[in-house]
Amino acid sequence: MPNSELKIATRLYFSQKGQDRQSRPAVRVALAGIIVGVMVMILTICIVVGFKQTITQKVAGFGAHIQLVSFDNNSTYDLQPIEVSDSLLQRLEAYSHVQQAAPFITKPGMLKTDSAFHGIVLKGTDYWDFFAHNIVEGALPTKPQEVLVSRLMARAMQLQVGQAVNAYFVDETDIRARRFAISGIYDTGFGQYDDLFVLAPLETARRLQGWDEHIFSGVEILVDDLRYLDETADDIYFATVNHLDENGYNVYYVQTLHEQNPAIFAWLDLLDLNVIVIIILMLLVAGFNIVSGLIILILDGVQLIGTLKALGADNRFVQRIFLGQAAMLIGKGVLWGNVLGLGLAALQYWTHLMPLDATTYYVDSVPVMFAWGWIIALNVLTIALSMLILLLPSMIVTKISPAQVMHFE
Repeated sequence: MPNSELKIATRLYFSQKGQDRQSRPAVRVALAGIIVGVMVMILTICIVVGFKQTITQKVAGFGAHIQLVSFDNNSTYDLQPIEVSDSLLQRLEAYSHVQQAAPFITKPGMLKTDSAFHGIVLKGTDYWDFFAHNIVEGALPTKPQEVLVSRLMARAMQLQVGQAVNAYFVDETDIRARRFAISGIYDTGFGQYDDLFVLAPLETARRLQGWDEHIFSGVEILVDDLRYLDETADDIYFATVNHLDENGYNVYYVQTLHEQNPAIFAWLDLLDLNVIVIIILMLLVAGFNIVSGLIILILDGVQLIGTLKALGADNRFVQRIFLGQAAMLIGKGVLWGNVLGLGLAALQYWTHLMPLDATTYYVDSVPVMFAWGWIIALNVLTIALSMLILLLPSMIVTKISPAQVMHFE
């Protein structure tokens, strides 16, 4: 915008702030609409991204991003064993986006006390980072006879840290009994898995199964960037697809966390649709308020328009003045919308004021994640679309002539 139009628009915008004009309430309503729209869009993005990232982290904590298991996998936790050599683990960790490759062993069974019993999956692992951040009582297991149970199990079976509990594991030919000591209690808020998994050192599960040191249920693979998840899974698949056992059959099968949990990620994908719908609605509301605000500013400045045209100003000159006023209104609305939206998101992030039912949503409070790339893109889109929308109503100034204004006066 040329200097002269900008100066006039700035003078008009700031000079009208303290005036008792009939248009001010309507302009305030338009400003409030922009603020609320931007605030809601920012909160929506922060919450949905927070949901997706938090739940993805929890699912990955129990099963990693990629699993390398037996090709004869029967979709249960009683997996067919595979041989995992040190060289295979080194090859897996050599991929550019693989953060870690850790073998694991799972075995379905049952915990039993004098008054209760509970079906479980004992998982042997040496990767404890996820559960270390979710321990609520006690400590991680360090001895072969120690296990980590969830808070859900502890409440259901009245278990405490340090207490001994019997476990039973059924094979085709016999029942294996073990007595474990509870070293700690964890709580991820993900009831679907918390109610199932008991964690133990990898060596404990190996002894239970009676397997050699290179035999496992599978390998859990973490990637450092989920954008490369499918690409990394494909690389691992093609690297292991031709590995044959002594009978000439394929041994390894690769599956991602999306393939292991299709229902959960289908639900998360629906959230993306909700975000799109909310953003479109808020942009429409904000656009309506912006247009109404500009029309009010133009109608309120009819005398000024007539005067400027009488002095020789053309239509484009006058249009730019009112578009400049509207741009300042939009800028103020977007600024305060960001302040309120990010402020409320930060408040929830630090205080967890808004609780949720963890049995339904897998989290106990509304998760928030600041996706700065999306937030910046949203602000740019809002400002660009708003200014584009204003081009049509700004044409009103072309219909106003100095003669009509003088006659009106």
